[in-house]
Amino acid sequence: MGVSVATDRCIGAALCVMTAPEVFTQDDDGVGQLLPGGSERAGDPSVKEAARACPVQAIILHG
Repeated sequence: MGVSVATDRCIGAALCVMTAPEVFTQDDDGVGQLLPGGSERAGDPSVKEAARACPVQAIILHG
């Protein structure tokens, strides 16, 4: 399983960062980004919650 951020869809709500700060961050424009190694933590409950909480479904779980 993997995770990615659809940066073209992200509106910078930061729910991913608040829900899974060990996996997500925001760039200088407020767009969500994966931290290094973040994709490897896709199975963590906090990552699944971040995907569910994203208001524009910009967090994508693969696999």
